Amino acid sequence: MTVKISTLCLCTFLLIGCSSERYADIILYNGKIYTVDGRMSEAQAVAVSSGRFLAVGNDAQVRSVAGPDTRFLNLEGRTVFPGFIDSHYHFIGVGRREYYLNLDGTRSMRDFLSRVKTEVDSKGGGEWIVGRGWIEEDWPSKRFPTCQDLDKIAPDNPVILTRADGHAVVVNSKALMMAGIDRHTADPQGGEILKDAQGNCNGLLLDKAIGLVTQHVPSDTSTEMTRRYARKADELALAYGMTQVHDTGTNFRTVDVYKEMYAENDLKIRIRAYIRGPGKDTDLLLEQGPEIGLFNDKLSVRGIKITQDGALGSRGAALLQPYSDAETSGFLIFKDEQVYPTIKKALENGVQMAIHAIGDSTNRNVLNLFERAFAEVPASRRVDQDPRFRIEHAQIVHPDDRPRFRQLGVIPSMQPSHAIGDLHFAGRRLGMDRMQEGYAWRAFIDQGNYIPAGSDAPVEEGNPMIEFYAAVVRKDTTGFNGEGWFPQYRMTREEALQALTIWGARAAFSEDLTGSIEVGKYADLVVLDRDLMTAPEDRLFDTEVLLTMVGGEVVHESSDLRDSF
Repeated sequence: MTVKISTLCLCTFLLIGCSSERYADIILYNGKIYTVDGRMSEAQAVAVSSGRFLAVGNDAQVRSVAGPDTRFLNLEGRTVFPGFIDSHYHFIGVGRREYYLNLDGTRSMRDFLSRVKTEVDSKGGGEWIVGRGWIEEDWPSKRFPTCQDLDKIAPDNPVILTRADGHAVVVNSKALMMAGIDRHTADPQGGEILKDAQGNCNGLLLDKAIGLVTQHVPSDTSTEMTRRYARKADELALAYGMTQVHDTGTNFRTVDVYKEMYAENDLKIRIRAYIRGPGKDTDLLLEQGPEIGLFNDKLSVRGIKITQDGALGSRGAALLQPYSDAETSGFLIFKDEQVYPTIKKALENGVQMAIHAIGDSTNRNVLNLFERAFAEVPASRRVDQDPRFRIEHAQIVHPDDRPRFRQLGVIPSMQPSHAIGDLHFAGRRLGMDRMQEGYAWRAFIDQGNYIPAGSDAPVEEGNPMIEFYAAVVRKDTTGFNGEGWFPQYRMTREEALQALTIWGARAAFSEDLTGSIEVGKYADLVVLDRDLMTAPEDRLFDTEVLLTMVGGEVVHESSDLRDSF
């Protein structure tokens, strides 16, 4: 039967957008569909045509747009959500993680060194040993590794191993020698070379100091390697049910590779690219302006990412008062005069700012810079009246500064899994009095902010189910809830779902096209093996993705659903 769609029709759950005569290409029916529309409506079936949602409603309503060539998938009661959006993701870093020594999950210094020794034994003399993922807080000793530890197992190979947060590395003496770093080397601005009690380098480098060594590591940025990393990251993200990621901190060389891959249909996920700055690439973006909606909205380049402090775990996050377990307050990576011109010009030219700020001092600093720009650039001089400037992480925010996010219209872009990862050491870093400043999702939501949720992968695993679990449970995946971890800051399940879908779309100016299951939007969805809205807490994080669809194309399918159409 031909269905002519000439006016917007709103039935109980059926939405059919304006169109010429059209049949559905695909209909998914007999399911429980969380649309995440403005009313958080539920539906039973959804129809897709030409890569967009054609109808959403009950089985009978949606079947009315079936044609002779329509394919059907019986969901058999399974749940469907909009495709998940990771609003803070390092796309190439996730792919690269699969090709280098992965130190995630090491449970002791001995375990850590054993894995490194195995890698050393597999390499030739003089080859670099590159790895990532260690967290000393997971070890009984709670002690940072040092160059002396590494020298015992790798005397001849230069070694650089990145902490999971990406803001600290440990290197051995061979790497220090190659970089020309010794006890007399001055700390670079925005970084620190850690030393022992005798003033000798201990092999730990923070933030900008890391570059002193990485410039000597053989490059892995060739076009072919970038393609390989991107392909692997695409595969992993789609398998987790993600249909869009905000790539926070890339460059135009990588964006050009993305463009080539999209043109060849070699990338499926949607990417919102944020160019890392300040620097030549961000200057270029400010000069040429954003690129929006390329390749059927698979790629947009309209943002700048600046990292303004380090991480709490490595004590690089800048705090208003010193750390409770060390004689340091952290540090800002850039001076105001280095970042403010970029912020101001971005506001004038319709480029979105996303600035990394973890410590309470850094959050205040960034809010001050944003407020100054908003005052100096009136609306008449802005391309976008709603610039949607973001603070990435917003982990430790002084209570006096929280209302400023709402007042200034600044988006707190936060990663729920950081809270459950940090709960085992944050109390020592901050002291219990300051703990109440941290990871305060509920406080932001209650004052009217929305929170786009992400994982910061490869810092975290990059699994939306873990992010959902962390947001609504606020415990680690063993069920442990650290003392004083303020469960009153949890999100509701509805809010966590929005944080991983429509709020992420809104944070990247995509809410009219993605983030919910509504007629006219791109058909991005995920089918899960359990209902996140009703499943027991301890089963949330091991939920399985059965099917992922981007723009009406099935891009990931489990064996349970394969050949079901």
